[in-house]
Amino acid sequence: MRKFPNALVIMIGFIIFASILTYVIPQGTYERKIDPESGITKVVPDSYQVIDAAPVSFFDTFIAIPEGIIERADLIALILLIGGCFYVIDRTGALKEGIEYLTSVLNGKEELALILVALVFLTGGALNGLQEEIIAMTPVLLYLSARLGYDKFVALAISYGAAILGASFSPINPFAVVIAQNETELPFLSGALFRLVVLLIAFAVFMFMVIRYANKNRVEKSVADNASSVKIRKSSVLILDLVALSFIILIYGMLQLNWGFNEMTAEFFILGIVVGLIGKLGINGTSEAYLDGFKELVFAAMIVGLASSISIILKKGMVIDSIVYGLFLPMQYLPKSLSALSMMASQALLHIPVPSYSGQAILTMPILAPLSDLIGLSRQVCVLAYQYAAVMMDLLTPTNGSLMAVIAIAGISFNKWFKFALKLTLVIMGVGALAIIAAIYMGI
Repeated sequence: MRKFPNALVIMIGFIIFASILTYVIPQGTYERKIDPESGITKVVPDSYQVIDAAPVSFFDTFIAIPEGIIERADLIALILLIGGCFYVIDRTGALKEGIEYLTSVLNGKEELALILVALVFLTGGALNGLQEEIIAMTPVLLYLSARLGYDKFVALAISYGAAILGASFSPINPFAVVIAQNETELPFLSGALFRLVVLLIAFAVFMFMVIRYANKNRVEKSVADNASSVKIRKSSVLILDLVALSFIILIYGMLQLNWGFNEMTAEFFILGIVVGLIGKLGINGTSEAYLDGFKELVFAAMIVGLASSISIILKKGMVIDSIVYGLFLPMQYLPKSLSALSMMASQALLHIPVPSYSGQAILTMPILAPLSDLIGLSRQVCVLAYQYAAVMMDLLTPTNGSLMAVIAIAGISFNKWFKFALKLTLVIMGVGALAIIAAIYMGI
């Protein structure tokens, strides 16, 4: 049996496929205007028109690769420097001691440990769309999962999977629901209680499926559990406390100080230096740990840049708007409930060529809002269809650089991850679909 292509081959394949699409799909565009209040460029509804534009040439296709890497330079720096920071922390022994202590305390309560870890990442996803930051934490999560007696898929499900679930069903994710509601002229936090209830239901279903899989696929624990022999040094406690404090500062910075990737990167770079000195690595030892971290994460960082190249090609070829137009136009002829579910399916499909769900909201909501009015759907339902489909697709779409980076670090091929995550994603999307139908009949 041939080995399934790795993440790099898949990314190159999608880049070439995107280029081919610019020769197949008719070029078209929506008119766009800059909102004078927010400064955001918005799509003008009913302004689509076919245009005469050149497809992306063979050479321009490969020029898009360095352009994609440059475009995501801030995220690549985040991955490398936060990853380097965690390698420094790991080199001090604090992470290993902390995880061993935690798993010893929770010996016999492994299911509780899965729920607690998943809740942390669910909250991060719901509050601020936590996703890229998980790339650097993946080696730690894999060790934690092994200590609990679970495989790599469980490690990614309770971290990356839970974060995506939180981001998708969140009432306050600024990169998804807040942008979408703003684009559809809905009040901030409108429908928040409904979203929160559905989030809790979806999380319960998600964890039931993950725990059932985890228990059916137990692996031998990496270290024998013996609470009496597990010790944690005072320096390790201090280091772990600093890590926890850093995440608190990070959340405050993102929510209150409008922090971006550069501020996050700077904070963790400082943390890595301080931790290295506390852990007695010295300046040279700390820098060497950083370099080892860079070496391990360069591939993951490049995958993120390559994923960005795909959307650059589709934009250059002027086919993104044509894809949107073709997907959503037929919905006006369908009954309400079927239109809403078709809207959800179309958002899921659109997320493959448009892997940024915030960008997808800005692109589609101005078009779908008046279409929803025409069909007789509430704009809130329109936003729900976007949330529950586009964001959840981050668990499956190979054009999502973060996903490909995480599974690459975990050593999981995309076909094996897709097989594992497909059922989870479809079931959770099913919960979202039922919620949308309920919202229609409740008049939300």
